[in-house]
Amino acid sequence: MRLLGIDYGTRRIGVAVSDELGITARALCTIVRKTLGSDLEKIAGIAREKEVQAVVIGYPRRLNGSEGVECERVSRFAQRLEESCGLPVIAEDESFTSKDAEEILLEANMSRKKRKEVIDRVSAMLILQKYLDKLNCGKVEADDER
Repeated sequence: MRLLGIDYGTRRIGVAVSDELGITARALCTIVRKTLGSDLEKIAGIAREKEVQAVVIGYPRRLNGSEGVECERVSRFAQRLEESCGLPVIAEDESFTSKDAEEILLEANMSRKKRKEVIDRVSAMLILQKYLDKLNCGKVEADDER
């Protein structure tokens, strides 16, 4: 089962895709936000092109597990994305993914400019990989979905 991973931000949207077996995730692209309609259209196009069965979106819970304003914003986008592409959208906790992505890119000696260009798609990859790992270990429960 191929899945799409999304790191939804106010300026950019990171996109990742899994392999056909649903084992590994790879960073795909970064969408520079323009309008909601064009953002949804681009993601839906990628989903069709990659023949994905579902979308996993990063859900920004607070450190104590509670939900804040950002969770509302992501939930609204996820609902619109579901309607737009006709696929289920699954929320996955994105705690520390941006920090982890930054560390990975620093270890690769990537310049600040290049890191800025790829960090969102690397975050999307980490979100998706976290979900895939849970799925493959049988640890995904209904509570984990939006």
